[in-house]
Amino acid sequence: MQGSLMLDIGGTWLTAEDRQILRQPEVAGLIIFARNIEDPRQVRELCASIRALRPDLILAVDQEGGRVQRLRQGFVRLPAMRALADNANAEALARQCGWLMATEVLAVGLDISFAPVLDLDHQRSAVVGSRAFEGDPQRATDLAGAFIEGLRAAGMAATGKHFPGHGWAEADSHVAIPTDERSLEQIRAADLVPFTRLAPELDGMMPAHVIYPKVDSQPAGFSRRWLQDILRGELKYTGVIFSDDLSMAGAHVVGDAAERIEAALSAGCDMGLVCNDRAAAELALSRLQRLGVTPPAQLARMRRRAFPGTEYRQDPRWQTAIAALREAQLID
Repeated sequence: MQGSLMLDIGGTWLTAEDRQILRQPEVAGLIIFARNIEDPRQVRELCASIRALRPDLILAVDQEGGRVQRLRQGFVRLPAMRALADNANAEALARQCGWLMATEVLAVGLDISFAPVLDLDHQRSAVVGSRAFEGDPQRATDLAGAFIEGLRAAGMAATGKHFPGHGWAEADSHVAIPTDERSLEQIRAADLVPFTRLAPELDGMMPAHVIYPKVDSQPAGFSRRWLQDILRGELKYTGVIFSDDLSMAGAHVVGDAAERIEAALSAGCDMGLVCNDRAAAELALSRLQRLGVTPPAQLARMRRRAFPGTEYRQDPRWQTAIAALREAQLID
């Protein structure tokens, strides 16, 4: 069986316990959070120490812009993506944001930010809200596509989330189990549009912890109907499928962490995330060790394709991008 685990650490440096768990071959990724971050230099040193131990690990962060931005001290405070849409040159600004974000993330030694958000802003979901580019599916697709162009130009793989769309369900899957009662036809006509059109450009995809009862009784991240029949089959998606955090309340319908990661991989995920709960991560790891999983080869496509170096702010493209965002009053 193919599959792997992404987990996190507690502090700004690796402990002996961290080193021991990161040596396990079933662990193929690590995500950092605000508690792991002091400034760019410290993040670079942390990433270097991780790569010295496991050079093959995928190192990730959530650096979307707006309120979801883990790297702050010493980094550009990007706008929420929804703020771009009202500008006449919104696509150019989205491209600049993608390039800026990716450049800073790559420069400290990380591989990916889990971005862009492809959910639609239906004015219903507080957890999505301004993280979405737009409420109109065509407009959201165009803006997200431009953002992806910026990511790729900087050397970062793009990960679309939260398939097939979290914007209609009102509950927050971090603390509840959201449901979306619409039919598959309604979802296809709206929320699936960005995922369908951008699937060829996405190296990673993250499904939602949302139940769509008219399609399947399981949340999308545990659903073979969504992941195998629709995402892989109909959309012909060939990239990496990451689970959303299996510690979130929206994942608890499946059981404990061991049952959740097995269910996610069985449904079609390539990597299960278990965050903010080391005991749960250890339980998930034990299950993967018993299953005898091997990390899928396509994880390699998520590794950074460029390293900007530490003097990237001298790059004329950097200065042009910053100037454009300042002129639009999107950053200070």
